[in-house]
Amino acid sequence: MTAADQFDDALSPLDPQQFVNDVLALLEIAKRELERDDKAARAALTKASSILRAEVKRRSRAKGAEPGALAAWQIARVHAFIDENLHRTIRANDLSAVAQRSTSHFARSFKRAFGEPPHAYVMRRRLERACHLMISSSASLNEIALSVGLSDQTHLSRLFRRAFGQSPSSWRRGLDSRREPI
Repeated sequence: MTAADQFDDALSPLDPQQFVNDVLALLEIAKRELERDDKAARAALTKASSILRAEVKRRSRAKGAEPGALAAWQIARVHAFIDENLHRTIRANDLSAVAQRSTSHFARSFKRAFGEPPHAYVMRRRLERACHLMISSSASLNEIALSVGLSDQTHLSRLFRRAFGQSPSSWRRGLDSRREPI
């Protein structure tokens, strides 16, 4: 267990000061670990980024939710469900059941809340997770593709090239070359 693992994956603490303290602590861990343990530093930065992203989303929803939009608890449950199930097929009716809405109402509400349709969001999250795995593990691209719910390496490569303009292997090689000592 790394030092970053001590922080839970909750959306954000209720106490604003605790939120600031948690993010600052994670950044300090990352700073300290940067030279000693690259993976621990990355884990701390990923966790801090997640906390900040969740807090920004929470605050933007608190400023005024539209009628018919997903409630904060629904957004949190759907987001968690997607992240926990990226390795398998996620259907719109699965997500609507999590949010306790009809499939058609859910699809409209989801797009309002997340800014994109459910399928596009799930595919984006899969690519984000694949990027994280390419950075943090030495698993093959085929293993990574399967672990994020894609059918094979070709599927990953096609989506990755469409999203980022290059193949996952060349993207990964670029990361490795930047890490090489001079």
